[in-house]
Amino acid sequence: MTRRRWIADEVSGDTAALVGEHAAHLARVLRAEVGQEFDIVAGDAIRVGTVTAIRDDRVEFALGERQAVKAAPRVTLALAVFKFDRMEWAIEKCTEIGAARIVPVIARRTDSHLAAAALKRQERWQRVVRQASEQSRRASIPEIAVPIKLKDLDGAIGLPGAETPRIVLAENLMESDEGTGLRETLQSRSRDVEVVLAIGPEGGWADEELAWFRDSGWIAASLGETILRAETAAIVACALAIDALR
Repeated sequence: MTRRRWIADEVSGDTAALVGEHAAHLARVLRAEVGQEFDIVAGDAIRVGTVTAIRDDRVEFALGERQAVKAAPRVTLALAVFKFDRMEWAIEKCTEIGAARIVPVIARRTDSHLAAAALKRQERWQRVVRQASEQSRRASIPEIAVPIKLKDLDGAIGLPGAETPRIVLAENLMESDEGTGLRETLQSRSRDVEVVLAIGPEGGWADEELAWFRDSGWIAASLGETILRAETAAIVACALAIDALR
């Protein structure tokens, strides 16, 4: 039987612990018992953890053997901020698919009240990705960056090397790249690289934003002839990229 996986809040040598609400869910909702075994993500390793102590706000584990961890593809999503309920659904699903990093971007078409509120949402988004990572049995939690403006995006992701494709998904493609599909763009690249994908808000990237992407060396690509909602585009693009890098 597959063991449930938890991401430790504290790790010290051969012991680990969940604390706070994280522990309360295991202790009170799932009714954990001393002696139960789970998979525990402890730093950069996955280890078998045996429950040794349970309190409402703390569950402790003795850590045993390490398990093999397969290197995962690295996909960064630069995700324009849009309606929070749908955006958080996209964050959750892209975490399950395997996104390594998510950078919320304040776009030209991001509503002003969402842009202001986004700065207070990072903690909630971190909870979303932690829960989704545990549910999907990931070996790590994706990084959720502080929301930024588009002009600061390259600095936030770190200027990638020449082998790292930075791809902007656009319905109104840059003229020189017209007709380029994301799948074809990815298939022409090495598999052993990080991919950065920029997904726009409802209504897509504004013309001046597409000009910024072009001037900054990004590659334009399309998800096809149909127009997808922002959350759908993020999930489809993430899945295509993960599959291409495997």
